[in-house]
Amino acid sequence: MRSIINIFLLWRRNVIRKYYTKKVLWQCADYKGPVIVNGKSSVTSTTTLGANVNFNGMQITGGGRVFIGDNFHSGPGCLFISENHNFDFGSSIPYDSTYVHKDIVISDNVWLGSRVIVLGGVSIGEGAIIQAGSCVVSDIPSYAIAGGHPAKSFGQRNVEHYEKLKAEKKFH
Repeated sequence: MRSIINIFLLWRRNVIRKYYTKKVLWQCADYKGPVIVNGKSSVTSTTTLGANVNFNGMQITGGGRVFIGDNFHSGPGCLFISENHNFDFGSSIPYDSTYVHKDIVISDNVWLGSRVIVLGGVSIGEGAIIQAGSCVVSDIPSYAIAGGHPAKSFGQRNVEHYEKLKAEKKFH
């Protein structure tokens, strides 16, 4: 009985992966290479994906452009929001029916933990790691390890080791 359940679960995971991968590739503006989507995900028509992008449950919303570099990995439940209500120059309080669009740029080899939120106008530098549950509201530098609400850099990767692995093309 256990093997039948395991076979069913494996089959189900493969069906989900194929469905959401096709959905994301159909929705996005462009992609460079393989994209693997392991959970419920959707992107906008202004999203551009690099090679070896891995989503484990990603929602990208809003009218701003979103660029995701090569070898990107996300945990489940991540959210990118590339627009905000027009509250400063709108015709109503607290906001009107127009939006302010802000781009999001994610460089190569970035890893986001589970349930990370990235707001519009943010850039995350190459090789950065964002801790689970964080809300990224401002730029994160390359190689940083950041977390919190709002996300702040609290450490840095070993850049020499990172560059060695990168030169050897050892990507997950």
